[in-house]
Amino acid sequence: MTGCEKFSFRLYVAGDAWNSAQAVSNLGAVCREHLAGRHTIEVVDVFREPQRALADGIFMTPTLIKLAPLPAPVQVVGSLSQRLPLMQALGLQGVPE
Repeated sequence: MTGCEKFSFRLYVAGDAWNSAQAVSNLGAVCREHLAGRHTIEVVDVFREPQRALADGIFMTPTLIKLAPLPAPVQVVGSLSQRLPLMQALGLQGVPE
């Protein structure tokens, strides 16, 4: 993995529920710290786009999907508050900052 790869994430949330807000905040913090300028985050509210969530197989929120870089996709469910397991799941350990 090179230090210039772009990361792309899609985060499914349930409106302004506490755990969804936490997931947005936690993902943002990890990206600012480790992927500054090298990431995009698309937030999808399942209350506003329920058919999209169902089509993508999302049955729990919050759910994070890493779309890029390959290998993808990787899914992580929850508020993303446990940083080390999140970084391991997303392949961010050892990524140059």
